[in-house]
Amino acid sequence: MTGTVAVVGSSVAGVRTAQALRTEEHGGPVVLIGAEAGLPYDKPPLSKQFLAGTWGADRITLLTEAAARAAGIELRLGVPAQHLDVAGREVLLADGHRVSYDHVVIATGSAARPSPWPVASGVHVLRTLDDSRALRADLERPGPVVVVGGGFIGAEVAATARASGHAVTVVDPLPAPIGRLLGPEIGELMGQVHQRHGVDTRLGVGVQDITGEAGNLMVTLTDGRQVEAATVVVGIGAIPTTGWLAESGLLVDNGVVCDEYCRAVERDDVWAVGDVARWDHPRLGEAVRVEHWTNAVEQAACVAFNLTHSGQLRGYAPTEYVWSDQYDWKIQIVGQPRAAVKHRFIGEPGAEPPRFAVVYSDGDSRLAGALAVNWPKALVACRRLLAVGASSDEAAKLVETLLVPTVA
Repeated sequence: MTGTVAVVGSSVAGVRTAQALRTEEHGGPVVLIGAEAGLPYDKPPLSKQFLAGTWGADRITLLTEAAARAAGIELRLGVPAQHLDVAGREVLLADGHRVSYDHVVIATGSAARPSPWPVASGVHVLRTLDDSRALRADLERPGPVVVVGGGFIGAEVAATARASGHAVTVVDPLPAPIGRLLGPEIGELMGQVHQRHGVDTRLGVGVQDITGEAGNLMVTLTDGRQVEAATVVVGIGAIPTTGWLAESGLLVDNGVVCDEYCRAVERDDVWAVGDVARWDHPRLGEAVRVEHWTNAVEQAACVAFNLTHSGQLRGYAPTEYVWSDQYDWKIQIVGQPRAAVKHRFIGEPGAEPPRFAVVYSDGDSRLAGALAVNWPKALVACRRLLAVGASSDEAAKLVETLLVPTVA
């Protein structure tokens, strides 16, 4: 294929799509369109190393101008896409310019769900580099921090703020952090990690209101209690960035609805990758949308292949993987633990350093997913078995063998 490919979105999904097109020897123009004016950057460090101030912006850059030139990728940054003209095959930008394409890849990701508690200052969401900069500036001042939401972003921000010396309170309506993903028992274990590091956890309760301003905020909980804060971080989920597609005619329902090849339904020239894509998962037999870094990278490679090998389309059937770094815990998850009906615990979370795994099984005793803490070998083994449809017993036995030290 030698036509123009316009990639709309300059985060990891968009950048990796543009790069993968060159790897697959696409010979036509590649235009990478991004709403933010700065160079594309990686997002996982925004809640960790960049937020803590140990990494600068140059450390998280995904694509430099020199690298883009060398790869023949045209950068159109700082002007968001405003409309997709599917019939005319054009992307209309906010400054009035139009980018014509033969194929377009939608990679606009997702935006942080906004805080429902408007105050003048001191309340943050975290999704972009500017968000992280603003939060880092507030964390450079003393004072307690309240984190609303115990998911991965909230947990990582809490860990970073606590390591910076702040008193931290985590508030979540669930009885255990990330309980939706890992189940209540393992979620409770994650909550204990925060508590051991001096974080106050207010679980099973929501936020009624936030008042005040930066340095002097009051968080009122649904049980009537109040928590003082200098800074509040709201991490209550993300929303696919699809507003600019409202009049495109594409089917949009919790993301851009795609077939198993990541093509927008009823279009052979429109594709979607990353957080914004909701595609028919061949192995799961249902439409899914995944908000993880690894998914964005692997989906980008699949779309680039399908764009350049029209006669050899590959269905996108990933083995889901996500990780999170919190305190001295490196948490790695594969598959879909939330779909499990039972689990088996292997290892010892109380060890120094902690090292354990949890193997999850579905109703047919197949391996549904796995969690590993500070145990990469266990995670790799489970991910391999998950890809081939192994049983949970097989996975548990293999992980148990990894507990036994090898003899030199």
